[in-house]
This record gives sequence, C-alpha cells and structure tokens, in this order.
Amino acid sequence: MLIDYLVGIAYAMGPSPQGGSGQGAGGLFGSLIPLALIFVIFYFLLIRPQQKRAKEHKQMIENLKKGDKIITSGGAYGVIEAVGTNTVTVKVAENVKVKFGKSYVAALRPSSEED
Repeated sequence: MLIDYLVGIAYAMGPSPQGGSGQGAGGLFGSLIPLALIFVIFYFLLIRPQQKRAKEHKQMIENLKKGDKIITSGGAYGVIEAVGTNTVTVKVAENVKVKFGKSYVAALRPSSEED
C-alpha cells in the first residue's frame, strides 16, 4: 500500500512524457520575476540608502573647517583646530590636541550642544 502510494507520487513528480519540462519560455520568465523583484527590493531598502549616507558623509568631510565641533567614530568629542588634506587636528581638552584621519570624523555636533 505505502509503496504504491510513494511510487504514484514519484511518477507525478517526474518529467512529462514529451521529454520537456512542460513550462516553455513562459515558465522561465515566470521563474525570473521573483528573483528580479528581490533585487529591486534589496536596491531600494539597502543599497540606495547606503550610497546616500556615504555621499552625505563625503560631503560633510569635504566641508570641515576650523572651529567645527565634531564626534569621531571612536566616540571622542572635540573641536577642529586645523584641517589638512587627509587629517584634522582636534582639540579634545585644554592643551590636548589629537590628529585624526578625516574619514574618522563621524558627525558634526550642533553649536548649541553642551561641551
């Protein structure tokens, strides 16, 4: 009984007698639609926002100037004392200046924020 049932399922899952898959060109197109849909969703939810953030960060780095209050990617708060081509010198405390790579500046702090 069980063997007859399993053999029937196996025949039902097998290829059609014509030798083809029975789907044709429409089946191939139909199977690619979900893949394309997944790519579009990934683009709009992951790739595009990440590119936008990277562009905004690059613009912020290019516009750094002396006196800007910043936060580094390591969490250090400070005020920019000097800006070089690839580095910024940051005053983190009285008579304490540290040189960072520009790319390690994570954000600008608002001027109204407490020190």
